[in-house]
Amino acid sequence: MIKVCVQYWSRLAFSILFALTFLTNAKAGTLRPPSVPLVACDPYFSIWSPADKLTDTDTTHWTGRPQHLTSLARIDGKTFRVMGAAPASVPALPQSNLQVLPTRTIYIFEGQGIRLSLTFMTADLPDDVDLLSRPVTYLTWQAESTDGQEHKVSVYFDASSEIAVNQPQQAVNFQNADTGGIKAWSVGTVEQPVLQKKGDDVRIDWGYFYVAAPKDKRSELTANTADIVRNGFINDDRLPPPADTSSLQHNNRNDSVIAFMANLGAVKEKTVSCHLILAYDDLYSIQYMKHNLRPYWRRNGWEAADLLKAAARDYSSLQERCAAFDDEFMGDLREAGGDDYAALGALAYRQCFAAGKFVADANGQPMFFCKENHSNGCISTSDVFYPMSPQFLLFGPTLAKSFIVPFMNYAASDRWKFPFAPHDLGTYPQANGQVYGGGEVSATDQMPVEESGNLLLLFCAVAEMEGNAGFADLYWKQLQEWASYLKKKGFDPENQLCTDDFAGHLAHNVNLSVKTICALGAYAKLCEMRGDSVEAAEYSQLARDFAQRWVKEADDGDHFRLAFDRSGTWSQKYNLVWDRILGLNLFPDEVAQKEMSYYKKMENPYGLPLDYRQTYTKLDWTCWTATLTQNRADFEDLVSHVVAFLNATPDRTPMSDWYQTKTAERVGFDARPVVGGVFIQMLYDKPVWQKYASRDQTKAANWAAMPEPPKVTVILPAADRQPAIWSYTTARPIGNWMKPGFDDSSWGRGKSGFGTPGTPGSVIGTLWNTDDIWLRREIDLSPVTYDDLEGWLHHDEDAEVYINGVLALKTSGFIVNYDAFPLTAAGKAALKPGKNVIAIHCHQTTGGQYVDFGLIDVQTN
Repeated sequence: MIKVCVQYWSRLAFSILFALTFLTNAKAGTLRPPSVPLVACDPYFSIWSPADKLTDTDTTHWTGRPQHLTSLARIDGKTFRVMGAAPASVPALPQSNLQVLPTRTIYIFEGQGIRLSLTFMTADLPDDVDLLSRPVTYLTWQAESTDGQEHKVSVYFDASSEIAVNQPQQAVNFQNADTGGIKAWSVGTVEQPVLQKKGDDVRIDWGYFYVAAPKDKRSELTANTADIVRNGFINDDRLPPPADTSSLQHNNRNDSVIAFMANLGAVKEKTVSCHLILAYDDLYSIQYMKHNLRPYWRRNGWEAADLLKAAARDYSSLQERCAAFDDEFMGDLREAGGDDYAALGALAYRQCFAAGKFVADANGQPMFFCKENHSNGCISTSDVFYPMSPQFLLFGPTLAKSFIVPFMNYAASDRWKFPFAPHDLGTYPQANGQVYGGGEVSATDQMPVEESGNLLLLFCAVAEMEGNAGFADLYWKQLQEWASYLKKKGFDPENQLCTDDFAGHLAHNVNLSVKTICALGAYAKLCEMRGDSVEAAEYSQLARDFAQRWVKEADDGDHFRLAFDRSGTWSQKYNLVWDRILGLNLFPDEVAQKEMSYYKKMENPYGLPLDYRQTYTKLDWTCWTATLTQNRADFEDLVSHVVAFLNATPDRTPMSDWYQTKTAERVGFDARPVVGGVFIQMLYDKPVWQKYASRDQTKAANWAAMPEPPKVTVILPAADRQPAIWSYTTARPIGNWMKPGFDDSSWGRGKSGFGTPGTPGSVIGTLWNTDDIWLRREIDLSPVTYDDLEGWLHHDEDAEVYINGVLALKTSGFIVNYDAFPLTAAGKAALKPGKNVIAIHCHQTTGGQYVDFGLIDVQTN
């Protein structure tokens, strides 16, 4: 039975609950989050407060775009802000405390004789993927009197339609979504372009955002303009009715919100609380080899109403479970690394899970696709889920395998032709094949040693956790091939990229060599577990021989080098962590001790640089390096500098993992899943690792094979197949330049594609180096029936494609290879047998630039 919104707690119960909450963090290190997680569910449903106080500024999506959440409180007739910077005329209730725990963010406000708490709870309980995959965050208000007097209290909340759009001008529909004992409103775009957009700086514009609460006579829920509902609460302590349907449908004014209020009544001896549910139903979450996959929570046919009912039903039990998990996990973090480490882990926890999405495969098994936030937007990137992996490994086989399976299914397919591991599966949320570097076409700018070593180490870590190599058996052919590749190519790597690709290509990389050695030792251990003693002995000896050579050839006196051929250089050797975690024992302890002694000489105020070349560092790798000696003082020293960075950085973004160690300025990389790497320290403690891993309730197995890719037929070749002649101009044309009949005789003529040399994936036929270009071409289309015509586009940056004057495709940002893009319904309808005009506008801001277009027919099996 759904509980009413307003619940009365005894003062004693409230005091006990808050005592437990505060004791959890009483000893935690002092950490000022650069940005505070409020709603942290996945890369699209991810809202943060980039300030010390919740009322100092407005809330944003992790990309920095506004996604306004606002909360007000009326105390004895006076209104105060408790979330957001608006309305500016309303004073802020003083904030007295902020706590970030693994599953909860808790704000405390005090004033006017009232203590008011706002708790954002996302039930990221790692033992149960059903819960972990729910796109739900609860917001709870709790009020108590601090002066023994009675006070009349009401609370208010509103959420902007910005949460359901990529760009603020997109038209949306608001809809009442009451169901059962729940009152609810939803909002979503009119267009609903499901899974059509991809890239980094992109927000969701399909599916529906929900605000819901248990039905209760003391609470109200409505949809109207922000001004109307806020004024209704401020002036009358009530909400106005919903706006007219005409105002709530096809609304592109970005002025309307879903609003909630609850009258908590007289607050005196008992603490009073109410809560609401924020949820997002994205309908389909990931496209995997051109097949759209449902979110995991939908795998058994659930709809949004089912999600809301379950969320309401489970609220009370999840409060208890989240509090218990936070208390236990914070205690274990503190025991493993001290107060700073516990605070750092609490901030990293939800950020890591929120940088990816759990979906169900054809067998209903969970797969996790991480997003390379704020770098290039790639999906399921090996050298991103490698540093992310400690958080997933810690909590059991299901989570650990969930991100490996889709990657390995692709690596094992006929599409992957190389003797080393792939880099990625595409651009989020479309996991349709590698796009980085040479993609599936060439070895250019690949990371062969990096990615192959990553996978061998991760499979061994899973085997270490489970006590057997059964999971590795599923992909043994690939693991054998990659071990053989590392045997030949890994000890002294050729000039190539590694995970730190921002630092450029490097030959003879000593840290990459460490990865090879540990990966070969890991492969030997897997062989031994499988009963292959001959191959185990061969690779074990090879790893030991390589380790002995490494100690001699990388030595540079009081430390070890960045590259074998560069004396007087140094770098963090974070890949050494696996030698001890996996029990390989390939390197003498003196290696780590000597490195750590040298690192202490190289530290700057905000951390240890990644290597000698620059003063920037990586937060995740520093946390790995901190564990190398397993000396508590060493660990706490390096971690304290990371926390110092977070406290001092002027950049108020979700925790960055790439920053300057002298100034605390962020270089880039916000909100990324790699912060899961801070939990590497926990894997050294086998009893603690087993405690959490053994709680896996999902016990996923029998994943489905990778979906069979669709058959693609080229209808209109682009320059990657056959260049064509287009009319073009770089001066803004006058008139309907995109329509048939427009006179383009004064335009230039050039061979596709158009751009600058060196732009990734480009096939330059005509140089284009200005800000804008307009293209036109007349084509003949055969009078046949097509399954699904799509655009075959490469764009860098923003592109618009018209067919016979009708907008058929619009996309922003850039990609690094040709890819398929769905055409709008109107664009498809504009195509006709015979002559058609294709017209394109591409706009460029910085970096490389390129545009080219063709047509393909996609037949899904």
